[in-house]
Amino acid sequence: MLKEMLLGSVDLRMAFAVWMRNVTMYRRTWKLGLLPNFFEPVLYLVGMGIGLGYYIQRGDDGSLGEAGYLALIGPGLMASSAMNGASFEASWNMFVKMTFGRIYAGYLTTPCEIEDVQLGELLWGVTRALIYGMGFLSVVLVLTLLGYPIVTSWAVLLTPFAMVLTGLAFGLIGQLFTSYIQLIDLYSWYWTLFLTPLFLFSGIFFPVDRFAGMEEIAWCTPLFHCVRMMRALCQGPFGMEFWTSVVWLLVFCALLQRLVPSRLRKRFKS
Repeated sequence: MLKEMLLGSVDLRMAFAVWMRNVTMYRRTWKLGLLPNFFEPVLYLVGMGIGLGYYIQRGDDGSLGEAGYLALIGPGLMASSAMNGASFEASWNMFVKMTFGRIYAGYLTTPCEIEDVQLGELLWGVTRALIYGMGFLSVVLVLTLLGYPIVTSWAVLLTPFAMVLTGLAFGLIGQLFTSYIQLIDLYSWYWTLFLTPLFLFSGIFFPVDRFAGMEEIAWCTPLFHCVRMMRALCQGPFGMEFWTSVVWLLVFCALLQRLVPSRLRKRFKS
């Protein structure tokens, strides 16, 4: 019954087949796309966490703790890395496969329905989020071993769960946006006016509660909860804020999963 509520009449075997096709293609091209998208948050971590962090800590009043600025931004950048993995897949990549490659039209000549394709693509977006997130986590763990205590809790072993939720949230948002647009150029709006503000104002680089009204606005956005969840897993504690963010993301993803397949179906009929 829960499956029908969340996924409708999806054929999981068909969805897995769509996911498997993406895996097969990725094995051929992963070197071209992995490194640029992986290194962007790593460069932020090193450049801002170590470089800019040195000057920030010189004037710090102790609020950053022993770990300093690097520990503040590390978990948040891990969340943004997972966000990027899912977002690239659900935006440009999905649009190209749908519009230029005509791959979706090919899917629909088989027993696949649009709901199966949507779920398979979403699962692939989550897989990309895990790939980028786990790659970033490996860098964070190396820095921790080198003396930068970004990770201080064994709960870091649960961060793949947070990466999956992040991938689901931004995979669904990207699919929803893709279902509305007809021109690939409009993704510049999506990245510049939506994802970039989230990246800057979701608590990755500074505590949003330092500015009046900003925390309330950030609370209504998904990346804020992904960052808060990732930070709790890396550094603790597991308070009410952590569980609130988990529930927020689960409800958000469930609502979008009910909406996105119907929007894609309308897109193909138009």
